[in-house]
Amino acid sequence: MPPTHADTADLGAPIAPSGPTTARRNWPWRRWYLRVLTWAFLLLTGARLAAYMPTVWAILQTRDSRQHSLWTWLTWVGANLTMAAWLYEHNGQRMDKAIGVSLANAAACGLTTAVILWFR
Repeated sequence: MPPTHADTADLGAPIAPSGPTTARRNWPWRRWYLRVLTWAFLLLTGARLAAYMPTVWAILQTRDSRQHSLWTWLTWVGANLTMAAWLYEHNGQRMDKAIGVSLANAAACGLTTAVILWFR
């Protein structure tokens, strides 16, 4: 059986951009789309970070974390940290907004995990 691309790919190499051709990348609407996408990314990331706080607040108020899954929150911490590391490595070991977002989410999930542990 001949090797597949997955068998021969360098998993540490940066990912080559794929998708639209150069001509399509320069379409007039693309600039508007990228601006809207950037704002949506920033706004929804902020909303997601704020959405962690009701859980933390509820645990602090009730002093009871039994209804919150420690396994779930630890998984989210790990997923966000590994995503940040993966992005960093595939971005030429340079920081960018997406890495910052992953780290912020990892921190928020870590805070929630710590509060759950405190009240167990």
